[in-house]
Amino acid sequence: MTGRHDISVTLPWLREGTTHLLSQVAKLTDDEFRTPSLLPGWTRGHVIAHVARNAEALGRLVDWARTGVESRMYSSAGQRADEIARTAAEAAPILRQDAASTAQALDHSLAQLSDEQWHRQIRSALGRVIPAAEVPWLRIREVWLHAVDIDTGATVHDIPADIIDLLLDDVTTTLSAKPGCPCLVLAPTDRERAWALGGAGQHAGPHPAVRVPAATTAGWLTGRPAFNDLPISLPPLPAWL
Repeated sequence: MTGRHDISVTLPWLREGTTHLLSQVAKLTDDEFRTPSLLPGWTRGHVIAHVARNAEALGRLVDWARTGVESRMYSSAGQRADEIARTAAEAAPILRQDAASTAQALDHSLAQLSDEQWHRQIRSALGRVIPAAEVPWLRIREVWLHAVDIDTGATVHDIPADIIDLLLDDVTTTLSAKPGCPCLVLAPTDRERAWALGGAGQHAGPHPAVRVPAATTAGWLTGRPAFNDLPISLPPLPAWL
């Protein structure tokens, strides 16, 4: 198993991240749910609504693994967008409760899976075939990164180092397969290893190196707006997700 499929590691990361996210939500006044988040075009309420609906969508994948009956995360991109917009319009107390209750329901569903069910094949929202054991990792990305987007003081530097490293593994692989991805070597100043982006590890010749802390690198790769202004000049990246 790769690290992202090791539930002995990812389930504790997920629970820690959920607690972290909800602690950021708790900092918001009711009025602040209608104020801008760090994501362009989304209020803080939109971010929280997305996190709640994502928990339900991932719960559908857990049901698929448990029952063997196909249950996709979303029927369409339109469904996903409509659900977020509708939820974001709810009153702040409802949004707070929604974020907490959906996270709790997902955690409960995950805890019910048997060893066999964890290995069952399902499909991500993008259609990728994955084992059910990858669901906690998909949720880890959501809770830790969107805690930053709520903009109540959390940063990518709050994310545990092991999660950052696995995120760098994940995102560099995804971005490298996309058209227009630049060839770079990511050599974080606080790590002894490097990550290749855009085929930099496969093609001969020197490639520009990005030397900033690992968490800063992850923030840039995942398109967090707070990391658009890095202390070095870098080419644009394709969208991660």
